[in-house]
Amino acid sequence: MYILSVLFYPADRAYMRKIRNILKLREEQFSMRQFFGKSQYGDLTEAVRGLGNPQFIMLFSNKEQFESHVHELEKLYPGVPSIGCIGMCYDTNVVENGVGVIAFSEGISAAVNVLEEVSVMPVKYIDRLMQDVKRVNGSSEDTICIDLCAGNDACALTTIYSVLKHRGISLVGGTGDDNRVSANGRVYEDAVAYGLVKNQGGRVKAYKENIYQQMKDYRFIASQTDKSRYLIGALNGQPARKVYQDILHISEQEIQTQTFKNPFGKLNGNDICIVSIKEVVGDSLICFRQVNDSDVLVLLQLGDYKATVKNTIRMIQRDFPRISAVFSVNCLFRYLLFNENHYMQEYLNEMSVLGSHAGLVGYGEHYNNRFVNQSMSCVVFE
Repeated sequence: MYILSVLFYPADRAYMRKIRNILKLREEQFSMRQFFGKSQYGDLTEAVRGLGNPQFIMLFSNKEQFESHVHELEKLYPGVPSIGCIGMCYDTNVVENGVGVIAFSEGISAAVNVLEEVSVMPVKYIDRLMQDVKRVNGSSEDTICIDLCAGNDACALTTIYSVLKHRGISLVGGTGDDNRVSANGRVYEDAVAYGLVKNQGGRVKAYKENIYQQMKDYRFIASQTDKSRYLIGALNGQPARKVYQDILHISEQEIQTQTFKNPFGKLNGNDICIVSIKEVVGDSLICFRQVNDSDVLVLLQLGDYKATVKNTIRMIQRDFPRISAVFSVNCLFRYLLFNENHYMQEYLNEMSVLGSHAGLVGYGEHYNNRFVNQSMSCVVFE
């Protein structure tokens, strides 16, 4: 066996250092950056302090100031693609009733628009999305669609994904409050706002986190449903309220909070979409997502959520040794559960090890063509 040794003279080492510095500079030049600014008191000027040259902006405001914040943001950053909704947001701390701004810059391109009439016929506006997909020229490797919805999520997602799937583009998003969203400085009701974001300096990937597991072998066939009200009347032919109560040995008054620990799960191929209970009406249960007659449901129970979060972080770090940003949507019920267990601050600290992490507390979470409850969905930018 012969061993070949290569000796580098000082001049060679200096040259190699120069090359490495150039490559590092080029890498930094094309790496996108995520900005998060906030004001607990709803002062937008405070929230955007330090935001220099954004290429895509997301606004999260409160009911009272939403419209004024939308117009003010457009005046501050005219022509910059933006979407927004009413809801809480976070980085390492939560903004509950103020205003927060998440912005991407340096190394991204974006196109923003809305699909209107989501409660009736969002497909009527599908050409807008088709043109935007062509404009950004995105692919499964480098492009994500972030959506903020005002309602009828399942229909909106089916419509959007009918376009995205042809290029393999993933989607992450959520539902805001008060049936209002914004896009490019204008407020819309009954609409879904979307931003197509292309990472010019690396990959993107969407993730979904589920902290629940199936409880024993409980399995139900739903019937007497009302799709317009998201109502389940019966499970296996028995009143839905009574079935849920009898299994968990709880009172009717406890049902709305018990769903934090024991939601339903709707089987979707090999995946389970979580179905949260919203309220009790007579012997029926009204949920946060649609259930149809003959849908197969299972009962779920809360798992070791701390271990699940750590596993998600490890998975992301394994997939992305170099991370520019993470944008996530956490369900309101997860937020309430984590707060109840004094874990929310610890959770945000855990996620911060990924680098720049910020997101929205939503009333429902979107992952590709799926509308789920009590979950977390996120997109990671290389």
